[in-house]
Amino acid sequence: MIGSLINFAAILVGSGLGLLLRGGISQRFRDTLIQGLALCVILIGTLGAIRTQDVMIPILCMVVGGLAGEAINIEKRLEALGDRAQRLVARASKGESRSGFSQGFVTASLVYCVGAMAIVGAMDSGLRGDHTTLIAKSALDGITAVIFASTMGAGVALSAVAVLVYQGVIALGAQQVAGLLTDGMILEMSAVGGLLIAGIGINMLGLTKLRIGNLLPAIFLPPACIPLMRWISQLF
Repeated sequence: MIGSLINFAAILVGSGLGLLLRGGISQRFRDTLIQGLALCVILIGTLGAIRTQDVMIPILCMVVGGLAGEAINIEKRLEALGDRAQRLVARASKGESRSGFSQGFVTASLVYCVGAMAIVGAMDSGLRGDHTTLIAKSALDGITAVIFASTMGAGVALSAVAVLVYQGVIALGAQQVAGLLTDGMILEMSAVGGLLIAGIGINMLGLTKLRIGNLLPAIFLPPACIPLMRWISQLF
């Protein structure tokens, strides 16, 4: 829960700063900050991915997980939520204050909760007590909160509660199943998660558009892939 609490605090602090900067923040400053953080996200993901003890396991998980994700089309569902958030931001920025508080809350909650980083980070926090990903996410969310709150108001701060509950539930759920997983399984889940996080950083830089959402099932597959790889190695 420590990582989720840090994320909670970062959003509150960012929202407070945003309320003090109601005039908005220059796009040039936003772009530079996001690009710098994107490089940090790629570094964090890479460090996690190289922990694998058998490179074939992440490859197999990515292939099978990608096929499953494409079949479900997770990315499209996430984009639908993201598009809704974008519409809410656009309406709020035009001064539609009738439900400005709730718009700020809903928009920020969707942005902070919808995405691979929230899921992977919370699982890492629960399974291994590693809060690195959620701390990086906290930095991103804190900066975004400054921008959101400066345009949409105090409702953004309330989204911190939604983030705490959402990520906290995932982390606590991961703790409950941790006893069923071996150290090797957790290590490979972390390696697959690292690849996904590195992909998020690449997307943040705008270099390409990786469908990370459709690759999310891969992170749950190492517990099944590890015994399979051992069985295959015994055959040959």
